[in-house]
Amino acid sequence: MTSNNRKILVTSALPYANGPIHLGHLLEYIQTDIWVRFQKMRGHEAYYVCADDAHGTPIMLKAQQLGITPEEMINQVREEHMADFADFNIEFDNYHSTHSDENRAFAEQIYTRLDENGHIKRRTISQLFDPEKAMFLPDRFVKGTCPKCGSEDQNGDNCDSCGATYSPTDLVNPVSVVSGATPVLKDSEHFFFDLPAFGDMLQDWTRSGALQEEMANKLNEWFESGLQQWDISRDAPYFGFEIPNAPGKFFYVWLDAPIGYMGSFKNLCDKKGINFDEFWKEDSQAELYHFIGKDIIYFHSLFWPAMLKGANYRQPTNVFAHGFVTVNGTKMSKSKGTFIKGRTYLDHLNPEFLRYYFAAKLTSRIDDLDLNLEDFAQRVNSDLVGKVVNIASRCASFISKKFDGMLSTNIDDQALADEVMNAGDSIAAHYENREFGRAMREIMALADKVNEYIAVKEPWQLIKDADKQQEVQDICSLGINLFRILMIYLKPVLPELSAKTAGFLNDELNWEGHKALLTNHKINKFKALLQRVDMDKVNAMVDDSKDNLVAAQAPAAEPVSPHLADDPISPEISFDDFAKVDLRVAKIIKAEHVEKANKLLQIQVDLGGEQRQIFAGIKSAYQPEDLVGKLTVVVANLAPRKMRFGMSEGMIIAAGPGGKDIFILSPDNGAEPGMRVM
Repeated sequence: MTSNNRKILVTSALPYANGPIHLGHLLEYIQTDIWVRFQKMRGHEAYYVCADDAHGTPIMLKAQQLGITPEEMINQVREEHMADFADFNIEFDNYHSTHSDENRAFAEQIYTRLDENGHIKRRTISQLFDPEKAMFLPDRFVKGTCPKCGSEDQNGDNCDSCGATYSPTDLVNPVSVVSGATPVLKDSEHFFFDLPAFGDMLQDWTRSGALQEEMANKLNEWFESGLQQWDISRDAPYFGFEIPNAPGKFFYVWLDAPIGYMGSFKNLCDKKGINFDEFWKEDSQAELYHFIGKDIIYFHSLFWPAMLKGANYRQPTNVFAHGFVTVNGTKMSKSKGTFIKGRTYLDHLNPEFLRYYFAAKLTSRIDDLDLNLEDFAQRVNSDLVGKVVNIASRCASFISKKFDGMLSTNIDDQALADEVMNAGDSIAAHYENREFGRAMREIMALADKVNEYIAVKEPWQLIKDADKQQEVQDICSLGINLFRILMIYLKPVLPELSAKTAGFLNDELNWEGHKALLTNHKINKFKALLQRVDMDKVNAMVDDSKDNLVAAQAPAAEPVSPHLADDPISPEISFDDFAKVDLRVAKIIKAEHVEKANKLLQIQVDLGGEQRQIFAGIKSAYQPEDLVGKLTVVVANLAPRKMRFGMSEGMIIAAGPGGKDIFILSPDNGAEPGMRVM
């Protein structure tokens, strides 16, 4: 829809109510917030709602561990989440909870409609049951030996070692994570949503333009393998909503979580007098958008639209998925300090820095986004401070000191003014299409042209000539005006900086304002709008994010005798001690000599998406070029060790009597980087 009176409802995925918000979460909320702010600037009736996802076994068990009720825990976490979001300038129209009266009412209504329409099936299944806790165990609350490869201590639904997927009942020697007891099989009647009945509808809908092409292609795998009925019930004890007319049976958390969008919006409607049905009825002309991570596309693009269809509600207009956040090229890591909580970031840095950096890298695709901390600092300093704010700081003092804060009635360079003003349509299209990175590049290219204009005109030289005063006012007035237009374009991304700019310019920075210049207009005295990113603060944030439980650094090892008789066996350790050693297959992608080191090689390894630097004492046995491309085994969870030549982030497993007879451990040809070695 492109009419001027669009009605738009937008949601982000609901954060789970058992932990803090981190930078990986924030990508989605910042992306959504930018898009909604843009829609509101364009004059549309747009609402952005969200809620905490507050149900499920993990919440129930964590509350038990804390000695409080689940309600107390989720209320506390919700307050923390809302504070974090507010401080990142994420502006929800309503932030609610799935543990609400509205959500209960819609969950029961949708379930009842599905049941009445023949879409709920019942059958008895066998599940693992903890006899000590008297509870059925979800997949992730069972550990055991993989039935395929024999690896121990594997999760109930998949094996980290071989990648196999299976049912928890297939595990060998299963153990309850909750109590340590041996679970038993127990029968229970469960309720299933008949997803296959919606197969044709879903195939049409997923190819209707409602999804990104990559998502639609990915969902083909589900259709090709055949849709399965979806288990929507869980047995007591469970923290959630009880299913109507089914004592001791509760809605599975993933049934009522997306319904939480409806619950949060209904809560807003009741407070603001908004017509709920206009947005949710089957023939609604309003637009409904869900922003989500790529890991939950199945729930939002199969189960959710089918549930809505079966309960006589409308389907989403679009489901927009994004990728994950990496930091410095790898997955976020507690030991490296790159698993950064939102609050830790806020303790050190301006939230608008992150909003801009994410915007500068966001596209409409589902690519992962890397937060490279050095690039982050350089880009923010270069773009926002060095280009945009620099325009105002170069021009404002002349206007304030020499011309009593009044902007000229003359336009010094109409062609440049037209170019900046006319860019609004293109930039608006980028925002609409979620191509934020393209929008930022276009804005910064315009900023470069404005800075070049000021540099060529040199008002700081002209001001020395009494006959050039009007020219200085004209030049600096145009500079201030073009800065204003750039800030209008940046307002969805930088609401705080825009508010400061609006105060400085005595202007509201409305979107339509980009089509005109302020002439004979009084501005206020300029104050510094933005400080540069300080890498010391970035490093302090990383230090504060490092896992406090990282093991103390081990001392350097003494040379080991090749003869066991000369080297007494160390004191025995338990199997549990040995099990803590995480051995992983790694691919050597780079190896080189270490200057002034007699025994060491500097080796770069790939652990299946994460790269590490390791110094290994195998120089006497291997030439660096012979190692590149080989698979080896490393101790992946060894605490990083600061050496004279740099940081060593693991240990390569090698053995032998010494000299040329040192042999790195090489796994079988079927191994892949990142695979665990048992």
